[in-house]
Amino acid sequence: MSTAPTAPWSCILLDLDGTIADSAPGIIGSLQHMFRELGREVPSYESLLHWVGPPLLDAFRDFAGMTPAESAEALVVYRTHYLDQGAYESVMFEGMPAVFQAIRDEGVPLSLATSKPELPASLIIEKFGLADRFTVLCGASADEVRSAKADVIEEALRRLTELGVDLSNPVMVGDRKHDVEGAAAHGIPTIFVDWGYGPVEERERAIAVAETPADLIRLLFPHRAATA
Repeated sequence: MSTAPTAPWSCILLDLDGTIADSAPGIIGSLQHMFRELGREVPSYESLLHWVGPPLLDAFRDFAGMTPAESAEALVVYRTHYLDQGAYESVMFEGMPAVFQAIRDEGVPLSLATSKPELPASLIIEKFGLADRFTVLCGASADEVRSAKADVIEEALRRLTELGVDLSNPVMVGDRKHDVEGAAAHGIPTIFVDWGYGPVEERERAIAVAETPADLIRLLFPHRAATA
């Protein structure tokens, strides 16, 4: 694993769950509700942690063995509970306000790039009072057709391009392999954050690992550390 380049980033793509916000309690609570409503055995809390981050339809298929029809039903039950309750249980990780302040101070365009649908993602960002910090808010489509991280990033890049943002040296910041692989599909490097939900092996293709939000600021803006 190499260290982050020192050249200034032209824009930053930022994941939500496990990067900005500790959203696991709300997501897991809504998943538990979904399993109960569908009359299925409720997996352990530890097992459901693996569901946080990947697109939900993939998780329904890969972790619960659901058919497309079962997944569609499960998604409706989950999303109803999550929009009513689960989304509001997210809390911002300690130290992240300083990251947003540093990004604002540096004037670097910022895009949200999350596999969470845009409506709940926007609700969380608004709850944190961060909506004005983003140039673009991009998430999964409501029908989950656009949910793979590579597809979300493609859409974020399209919107940034329309706004005339410089895409010559973008960087992704996230906590799961989906962030790393999705960004790599577009030739974008990823800084992996250590406080999220991804296991150690998922950081292998990242260019650097931020152990704390303060460390993330150093990796995003090396000149700030040099002049501190």
